[in-house]
Amino acid sequence: MSVTGWLQPAYVKIYPQLVSLVVTTPFYRQINSNSSLKCSPPQLQLRSKRCYCKRKEQDTPFSSALQEEDSPWESGDVWSNFALYLFTLHIPLSFCGLSVVSLLTGQQQLLHPQTQAISLLTIQVLEFNAALVLLKSTAKPQYKLSNFFKNNDRNWFLSSALGFGFIVLMICLTSLLADRLFDFKPISNPILKEILLNSDISRVSCVAAYCIVTPLLEEVVYRGFLLTSLSSTMKWQNAVVTSSLIFSASHFSGENFVQLFIIGCVLGCSYCWTGNLKSSIVIHSLYNALTLLITYFY
Repeated sequence: MSVTGWLQPAYVKIYPQLVSLVVTTPFYRQINSNSSLKCSPPQLQLRSKRCYCKRKEQDTPFSSALQEEDSPWESGDVWSNFALYLFTLHIPLSFCGLSVVSLLTGQQQLLHPQTQAISLLTIQVLEFNAALVLLKSTAKPQYKLSNFFKNNDRNWFLSSALGFGFIVLMICLTSLLADRLFDFKPISNPILKEILLNSDISRVSCVAAYCIVTPLLEEVVYRGFLLTSLSSTMKWQNAVVTSSLIFSASHFSGENFVQLFIIGCVLGCSYCWTGNLKSSIVIHSLYNALTLLITYFY
Protein backbone atom coordinates (compact mmCIF):
# COMPACT_ATOMS: atom_id res chain seq x y z
CA MET A 1 0.00 0.00 0.00
CA SER A 2 1.29 3.46 -0.84
CA VAL A 3 1.86 6.17 1.74
CA THR A 4 -1.10 8.13 0.39
CA GLY A 5 -3.35 5.08 0.61
CA TRP A 6 -2.21 4.50 4.20
CA LEU A 7 -2.94 8.04 5.33
CA GLN A 8 -6.31 8.42 3.69
CA PRO A 9 -8.36 6.13 6.00
CA ALA A 10 -6.88 7.72 9.11
CA TYR A 11 -7.71 11.20 7.81
CA VAL A 12 -11.29 10.22 7.08
CA LYS A 13 -11.75 8.74 10.50
CA ILE A 14 -10.46 11.66 12.52
CA TYR A 15 -11.86 14.47 10.31
CA PRO A 16 -15.25 14.71 12.11
CA GLN A 17 -13.50 14.86 15.47
CA LEU A 18 -11.21 17.64 14.22
CA VAL A 19 -14.15 19.62 12.92
CA SER A 20 -16.10 19.33 16.16
CA LEU A 21 -12.99 20.21 18.13
CA VAL A 22 -12.30 23.37 16.12
CA VAL A 23 -15.93 24.48 16.19
CA THR A 24 -16.19 24.21 19.94
CA THR A 25 -12.90 25.91 20.81
CA PRO A 26 -12.89 29.55 22.01
CA PHE A 27 -10.32 30.39 19.32
CA TYR A 28 -12.75 29.52 16.56
CA ARG A 29 -15.54 31.56 18.15
CA GLN A 30 -13.17 34.53 18.41
CA ILE A 31 -12.42 34.33 14.68
CA ASN A 32 -16.11 34.28 13.84
CA SER A 33 -16.84 37.27 16.06
CA ASN A 34 -14.11 39.40 14.45
CA SER A 35 -15.75 41.23 11.53
CA SER A 36 -12.38 42.31 10.10
CA LEU A 37 -11.47 38.72 9.23
CA LYS A 38 -12.86 36.89 6.24
CA CYS A 39 -12.46 33.13 6.62
CA SER A 40 -12.45 30.71 3.75
CA PRO A 41 -13.89 27.19 4.27
CA PRO A 42 -11.82 25.31 6.85
CA GLN A 43 -8.71 23.82 5.33
CA LEU A 44 -7.66 21.33 8.00
CA GLN A 45 -4.43 19.43 7.77
CA LEU A 46 -3.04 16.75 10.04
CA ARG A 47 0.21 18.59 10.62
CA SER A 48 -0.89 22.21 11.12
CA LYS A 49 -4.57 21.96 12.17
CA ARG A 50 -5.04 25.64 11.27
CA CYS A 51 -7.84 27.68 9.74
CA TYR A 52 -6.40 29.91 7.03
CA CYS A 53 -8.05 33.35 7.09
CA LYS A 54 -7.61 36.34 4.82
CA ARG A 55 -7.71 39.74 6.44
CA LYS A 56 -9.57 42.42 4.48
CA GLU A 57 -7.63 45.45 3.33
CA GLN A 58 -8.05 48.17 5.91
CA ASP A 59 -9.74 51.36 4.82
CA THR A 60 -7.47 54.36 5.38
CA PRO A 61 -7.95 58.05 4.51
CA PHE A 62 -5.55 57.59 1.58
CA SER A 63 -6.92 54.32 0.21
CA SER A 64 -8.78 54.11 -3.07
CA ALA A 65 -12.56 53.89 -3.09
CA LEU A 66 -12.44 51.84 -6.30
CA GLN A 67 -13.03 48.11 -6.00
CA GLU A 68 -12.11 45.29 -8.35
CA GLU A 69 -15.76 44.76 -9.27
CA ASP A 70 -15.96 48.40 -10.42
CA SER A 71 -13.83 47.63 -13.49
CA PRO A 72 -15.90 48.10 -16.68
CA TRP A 73 -13.45 46.16 -18.88
CA GLU A 74 -12.04 42.69 -18.50
CA SER A 75 -8.40 42.83 -17.42
CA GLY A 76 -7.16 41.24 -20.64
CA ASP A 77 -9.09 43.60 -22.92
CA VAL A 78 -8.12 46.99 -21.46
CA TRP A 79 -5.51 48.06 -24.02
CA SER A 80 -7.27 46.61 -27.05
CA ASN A 81 -10.53 48.36 -26.12
CA PHE A 82 -8.77 51.66 -25.50
CA ALA A 83 -6.86 51.39 -28.80
CA LEU A 84 -10.18 50.78 -30.55
CA TYR A 85 -11.52 54.07 -29.19
CA LEU A 86 -8.29 55.96 -29.87
CA PHE A 87 -7.88 54.98 -33.51
CA THR A 88 -11.51 54.82 -34.60
CA LEU A 89 -12.90 57.89 -32.82
CA HIS A 90 -10.45 60.15 -31.03
CA ILE A 91 -7.76 60.65 -33.68
CA PRO A 92 -10.08 60.82 -36.73
CA LEU A 93 -12.56 63.24 -35.14
CA SER A 94 -10.35 65.40 -32.92
CA PHE A 95 -7.47 65.88 -35.36
CA CYS A 96 -9.14 65.50 -38.74
CA GLY A 97 -12.64 66.80 -38.06
CA LEU A 98 -12.03 70.45 -38.93
CA SER A 99 -10.21 69.44 -42.13
CA VAL A 100 -13.28 67.50 -43.21
CA VAL A 101 -15.45 70.56 -42.48
CA SER A 102 -13.13 72.68 -44.66
CA LEU A 103 -13.52 70.25 -47.55
CA LEU A 104 -17.30 70.09 -47.15
CA THR A 105 -17.70 73.87 -47.02
CA GLY A 106 -15.23 74.48 -49.85
CA GLN A 107 -13.05 76.78 -47.74
CA GLN A 108 -9.48 75.94 -48.61
CA GLN A 109 -8.05 78.49 -46.18
CA LEU A 110 -8.65 78.75 -42.45
CA LEU A 111 -12.28 78.43 -41.43
CA HIS A 112 -14.18 81.43 -40.17
CA PRO A 113 -13.87 81.66 -36.35
CA GLN A 114 -17.59 81.19 -35.79
CA THR A 115 -17.66 78.19 -38.14
CA GLN A 116 -14.70 76.73 -36.26
CA ALA A 117 -16.43 77.14 -32.91
CA ILE A 118 -19.69 75.54 -34.05
CA SER A 119 -17.82 72.75 -35.86
CA LEU A 120 -15.68 72.08 -32.79
CA LEU A 121 -18.76 71.76 -30.58
CA THR A 122 -20.48 69.48 -33.11
CA ILE A 123 -17.42 67.23 -33.42
CA GLN A 124 -17.05 66.94 -29.65
CA VAL A 125 -20.73 66.04 -29.21
CA LEU A 126 -20.43 63.45 -31.97
CA GLU A 127 -17.32 61.91 -30.43
CA PHE A 128 -18.88 61.83 -26.97
CA ASN A 129 -22.01 59.99 -28.12
CA ALA A 130 -20.06 57.60 -30.34
CA ALA A 131 -17.64 56.91 -27.47
CA LEU A 132 -20.50 56.05 -25.12
CA VAL A 133 -21.86 53.54 -27.62
CA LEU A 134 -18.42 52.02 -28.28
CA LEU A 135 -17.37 51.85 -24.65
CA LYS A 136 -20.68 50.43 -23.53
CA SER A 137 -20.49 47.72 -26.19
CA THR A 138 -16.98 46.71 -25.03
CA ALA A 139 -17.79 46.79 -21.31
CA LYS A 140 -18.88 43.84 -19.21
CA PRO A 141 -22.50 42.87 -19.96
CA GLN A 142 -23.70 43.63 -16.44
CA TYR A 143 -21.82 46.93 -16.12
CA LYS A 144 -23.78 50.17 -15.77
CA LEU A 145 -22.43 53.65 -16.48
CA SER A 146 -24.14 54.86 -13.29
CA ASN A 147 -21.39 53.03 -11.36
CA PHE A 148 -19.15 56.00 -12.12
CA PHE A 149 -21.29 58.19 -9.89
CA LYS A 150 -21.72 56.08 -6.79
CA ASN A 151 -22.14 57.87 -3.48
CA ASN A 152 -20.12 57.07 -0.36
CA ASP A 153 -18.98 58.85 2.78
CA ARG A 154 -16.21 60.73 0.96
CA ASN A 155 -17.14 64.26 -0.09
CA TRP A 156 -16.67 64.66 -3.86
CA PHE A 157 -17.38 68.41 -3.62
CA LEU A 158 -14.50 68.89 -1.14
CA SER A 159 -12.26 66.78 -3.36
CA SER A 160 -13.14 68.97 -6.35
CA ALA A 161 -12.31 72.15 -4.47
CA LEU A 162 -8.99 70.82 -3.20
CA GLY A 163 -8.04 69.39 -6.59
CA PHE A 164 -8.78 72.60 -8.48
CA GLY A 165 -6.98 74.69 -5.85
CA PHE A 166 -3.92 72.45 -6.16
CA ILE A 167 -3.90 72.80 -9.96
CA VAL A 168 -4.15 76.61 -9.74
CA LEU A 169 -1.31 76.67 -7.18
CA MET A 170 0.87 74.48 -9.40
CA ILE A 171 0.20 76.71 -12.43
CA CYS A 172 1.15 79.84 -10.50
CA LEU A 173 4.30 78.34 -9.02
CA THR A 174 5.56 76.80 -12.27
CA SER A 175 4.82 79.99 -14.22
CA LEU A 176 6.64 82.11 -11.65
CA LEU A 177 9.60 79.73 -11.56
CA ALA A 178 9.85 79.55 -15.35
CA ASP A 179 9.65 83.33 -15.64
CA ARG A 180 12.38 83.88 -13.04
CA LEU A 181 14.78 81.21 -14.26
CA PHE A 182 14.23 81.04 -18.00
CA ASP A 183 12.47 84.30 -18.90
CA PHE A 184 9.60 82.10 -20.05
CA LYS A 185 6.72 83.56 -22.05
CA PRO A 186 3.30 81.96 -21.62
CA ILE A 187 2.16 79.77 -24.50
CA SER A 188 -0.67 81.55 -26.27
CA ASN A 189 -3.31 80.16 -28.59
CA PRO A 190 -4.06 82.89 -31.15
CA ILE A 191 -6.67 80.79 -32.97
CA LEU A 192 -8.65 80.17 -29.78
CA LYS A 193 -8.37 83.83 -28.82
CA GLU A 194 -9.69 84.87 -32.23
CA ILE A 195 -12.66 82.53 -31.82
CA LEU A 196 -13.47 83.91 -28.36
CA LEU A 197 -13.29 87.50 -29.59
CA ASN A 198 -15.36 86.91 -32.71
CA SER A 199 -19.01 86.73 -31.55
CA ASP A 200 -21.33 85.60 -28.79
CA ILE A 201 -22.12 82.42 -30.72
CA SER A 202 -18.42 81.60 -30.89
CA ARG A 203 -17.97 82.18 -27.18
CA VAL A 204 -20.98 80.08 -26.20
CA SER A 205 -19.87 77.27 -28.50
CA CYS A 206 -16.35 77.33 -27.03
CA VAL A 207 -17.60 77.29 -23.46
CA ALA A 208 -19.97 74.42 -24.20
CA ALA A 209 -17.27 72.41 -25.97
CA TYR A 210 -14.39 73.03 -23.55
CA CYS A 211 -16.25 73.22 -20.23
CA ILE A 212 -19.07 70.69 -20.67
CA VAL A 213 -18.63 68.17 -23.49
CA THR A 214 -14.85 67.70 -23.37
CA PRO A 215 -14.66 67.12 -19.58
CA LEU A 216 -17.50 64.61 -19.77
CA LEU A 217 -15.89 62.77 -22.68
CA GLU A 218 -12.34 62.65 -21.34
CA GLU A 219 -13.30 61.78 -17.76
CA VAL A 220 -15.54 58.91 -18.85
CA VAL A 221 -12.80 57.52 -21.12
CA TYR A 222 -9.57 58.15 -19.19
CA ARG A 223 -10.77 57.98 -15.60
CA GLY A 224 -14.04 56.06 -15.78
CA PHE A 225 -13.00 53.26 -18.14
CA LEU A 226 -9.20 53.28 -18.39
CA LEU A 227 -8.18 54.16 -14.82
CA THR A 228 -10.87 52.02 -13.18
CA SER A 229 -9.92 49.01 -15.29
CA LEU A 230 -6.19 49.48 -14.64
CA SER A 231 -6.73 49.79 -10.88
CA SER A 232 -8.10 46.24 -10.85
CA THR A 233 -4.81 44.87 -12.18
CA MET A 234 -2.26 47.06 -10.32
CA LYS A 235 -1.95 49.41 -7.36
CA TRP A 236 -4.17 52.45 -7.73
CA GLN A 237 -1.16 54.80 -7.58
CA ASN A 238 0.43 53.03 -10.55
CA ALA A 239 -2.90 53.08 -12.36
CA VAL A 240 -3.15 56.86 -11.88
CA VAL A 241 0.35 57.41 -13.28
CA THR A 242 -0.22 55.09 -16.24
CA SER A 243 -3.59 56.59 -17.19
CA SER A 244 -2.18 60.12 -16.80
CA LEU A 245 0.67 59.34 -19.19
CA ILE A 246 -1.83 58.03 -21.74
CA PHE A 247 -4.09 61.05 -21.15
CA SER A 248 -1.23 63.46 -21.77
CA ALA A 249 0.19 61.60 -24.77
CA SER A 250 -3.22 61.36 -26.48
CA HIS A 251 -3.32 65.18 -26.78
CA PHE A 252 -0.22 65.03 -29.05
CA SER A 253 1.14 68.24 -27.54
CA GLY A 254 4.81 68.02 -26.62
CA GLU A 255 4.97 71.52 -25.11
CA ASN A 256 2.06 70.76 -22.75
CA PHE A 257 2.94 67.15 -21.94
CA VAL A 258 4.16 67.70 -18.37
CA GLN A 259 1.32 70.07 -17.52
CA LEU A 260 -1.28 67.63 -18.84
CA PHE A 261 0.36 64.77 -16.96
CA ILE A 262 0.17 66.65 -13.65
CA ILE A 263 -3.45 67.55 -14.32
CA GLY A 264 -4.21 63.91 -15.15
CA CYS A 265 -2.65 62.80 -11.85
CA VAL A 266 -4.78 65.27 -9.88
CA LEU A 267 -7.93 64.17 -11.70
CA GLY A 268 -7.06 60.50 -11.20
CA CYS A 269 -6.33 60.88 -7.48
CA SER A 270 -9.58 62.77 -6.97
CA TYR A 271 -11.59 60.06 -8.70
CA CYS A 272 -9.83 57.21 -6.88
CA TRP A 273 -10.36 58.85 -3.49
CA THR A 274 -14.07 59.58 -3.97
CA GLY A 275 -15.06 56.78 -6.35
CA ASN A 276 -17.31 59.39 -7.95
CA LEU A 277 -16.60 60.80 -11.40
CA LYS A 278 -18.32 64.07 -10.49
CA SER A 279 -15.19 65.27 -8.71
CA SER A 280 -12.85 64.90 -11.69
CA ILE A 281 -15.46 66.28 -14.12
CA VAL A 282 -15.86 69.44 -12.01
CA ILE A 283 -12.08 69.94 -11.70
CA HIS A 284 -11.63 69.42 -15.43
CA SER A 285 -14.43 71.87 -16.27
CA LEU A 286 -13.10 74.55 -13.92
CA TYR A 287 -9.57 74.19 -15.29
CA ASN A 288 -10.75 74.55 -18.90
CA ALA A 289 -12.87 77.54 -17.91
CA LEU A 290 -9.83 79.15 -16.31
CA THR A 291 -7.85 78.51 -19.50
CA LEU A 292 -10.55 80.22 -21.60
CA LEU A 293 -10.61 83.22 -19.27
CA ILE A 294 -6.84 83.63 -19.40
CA THR A 295 -6.87 83.30 -23.19
CA TYR A 296 -9.71 85.80 -23.55
CA PHE A 297 -8.29 88.53 -21.32
CA TYR A 298 -4.56 88.07 -21.92
